[in-house]
Amino acid sequence: MKIKDILAGGRTSVSFEIFPPRKDAPFAPVKETVRRLARQRPSFMSVTYGAAGGAKANTADIAGFVQSCGVPALAHLTCLTATRESLAGEIASLRKAGIENILCLRGDAPKDSAPPPGYFAHAVDLVRALRRSRFCLGGACYPECHPECAHMEDDIGHLREKVDAGLDFVTTQMFFDNNIFYRYLAKLRDRGVTVPVIAGIMPVTNGTQIARICALSGTYLPSRFKAIVDRFGDRPAAMMDAGVAYATEQIIDLFANGVNAVHIYTMNKPEVAERIMANLRGILASDDR
Repeated sequence: MKIKDILAGGRTSVSFEIFPPRKDAPFAPVKETVRRLARQRPSFMSVTYGAAGGAKANTADIAGFVQSCGVPALAHLTCLTATRESLAGEIASLRKAGIENILCLRGDAPKDSAPPPGYFAHAVDLVRALRRSRFCLGGACYPECHPECAHMEDDIGHLREKVDAGLDFVTTQMFFDNNIFYRYLAKLRDRGVTVPVIAGIMPVTNGTQIARICALSGTYLPSRFKAIVDRFGDRPAAMMDAGVAYATEQIIDLFANGVNAVHIYTMNKPEVAERIMANLRGILASDDR
């Protein structure tokens, strides 16, 4: 099923992100994670492409397994290191696996070598290459501005370009202050970005995650969130409870304010998703999912 059709219904949507095993790592643990997450009846699951494409060979296989569990899959696809020939091979693998949804991403530049000749410089190039492919196309957006873009207005302009090129929906980078998302969404609508915007939520369940989050994205951390980490970050069980509670509160607030689609970055921790979904059970049941 195509994600644009899921979102068009207007019902509450909760989806999960997982990442495939690293090259030559066993599939069994990730497959068990998929099975457990599928029992939560997510609207869809996205499968990442791996750091700099490192796990790309496994993306189609895991996405296909997601769909065998009865859940629509969204396969991440990065383009910076792709040629038209390699991209054609990736698309063929996704088609063979029965995948209908692709998240179009630029990806990170390889650390040890330059991208090959003929590479796509930006995600919009990938969108243009795929817009007649009959895939449902998604993209990424950044409520706090892309780390490599100096001005929010320019960043929204780039997003508008991707949408005009053929995106059907976008998913946000993680955020920990819902007011940042609400202001961003208003700016998108003012600039004519009218496709569905899925809110990305990262449950932080251990203190060491925070340093990585800030280093990668520069995400703003509200004072009350910092207080939670300061108090419970070195106590794993307590931080798990607090992180699940904080993410649940964010999601409930989003639903209450008319944001119907939420994407949970699970970090391949099904127990976290299970606890959040248990907290939302009554709310989701009332929406007749």
